[in-house]
Amino acid sequence: MFICKHEVQYYETDRMGITHHSNYVRWMEEARTFFLREIGWPYEKIEEEGIISPVTSISCDYKAISTFADEISIEINVKSVKSAKLSFVYHMVNQNGVSVCTAVSEHSFLSKDGGFVNLKRDYPSFFNLLKVQSVMQ
Repeated sequence: MFICKHEVQYYETDRMGITHHSNYVRWMEEARTFFLREIGWPYEKIEEEGIISPVTSISCDYKAISTFADEISIEINVKSVKSAKLSFVYHMVNQNGVSVCTAVSEHSFLSKDGGFVNLKRDYPSFFNLLKVQSVMQ
């Protein structure tokens, strides 16, 4: 299990003092960056290998509000991994243990020239790390 912490900033809230919904997507990116760094494949390494990983789909279910200075714990896990596709699942809770959001993001793997990258074939160590994480859920 990988948990990334985020403190809600004032600029992330709206006039009602509630976190704007768009920020949850940003926090998902923070969690992915944290996760990849933790398994030894930070974004910098992925990009050095000539791989880009665009988001192809995002789904969020907002459960409760969060507000300025809340500490949000973002649990991130690999939902599934295939040769050129990766899905993450996220569960975000506040400092009181209240679930504020659950989400899923899907990503593909492309070379910088736009062709699909087959992780299983071309980067087996990375693929296997991701596969192991998906089994551990």
